Amino acid sequence: MVLKADINSFWVLTSRIKSDVSKILLNMVEEIFLITGNEDKLESAKRAFKNTDIELKQLDNDFPEIQAPISLEVAQHTIKQAMEKYDKPVVREDHSLYLDAIPSFPGPYLSYFDNNLPAEKLLELLNGRERSGYFKIATVLGLSNGETREYEFKVPIKIAEEIRGNERNWDRILMLEDSDKTFAETDSESRQKIYNKNFRRIAEELSGN
Repeated sequence: MVLKADINSFWVLTSRIKSDVSKILLNMVEEIFLITGNEDKLESAKRAFKNTDIELKQLDNDFPEIQAPISLEVAQHTIKQAMEKYDKPVVREDHSLYLDAIPSFPGPYLSYFDNNLPAEKLLELLNGRERSGYFKIATVLGLSNGETREYEFKVPIKIAEEIRGNERNWDRILMLEDSDKTFAETDSESRQKIYNKNFRRIAEELSGN
């Protein structure tokens, strides 16, 4: 019984040491690299790190993306590749869109359908059906000690009854749940505070705030 208690104490102590080391490493981070070629996403992340001592830099490396059913898996795959190549903190974010009227659609394939399915056709598909849905924002952080952390949240949206605005394609019909304007009728900066929630959480954890 004494031996068993000693073993249990050893594992508890080991777990605490690992946790303490992880916290120390987090507080030692001076720069972090965001894997993206998307300028809006880069600006969103920079805004989250603005009031910290951590410098956020862009890592525009064209890592091959997998065709996965959820954004979290897409981000996980990219981070795994980046951690094998770079010995520095890296972060990758991926967005999926889910329409309540069409289960699992378009999911992480948002970019493909946004480029290939006109907003007018999507409105036809949704005629007489639910006009709600949500974005799922998935972010994965990879640290130089091999640790990874995952973050996810949802942003409820609704679909306009008609095309409104001139910018992009689906942006002319997508609206935040509590807004009366489409994305095309507003600037991306106005949505950054909503979309960069995961970046803000990471900034708080790494800066110790």
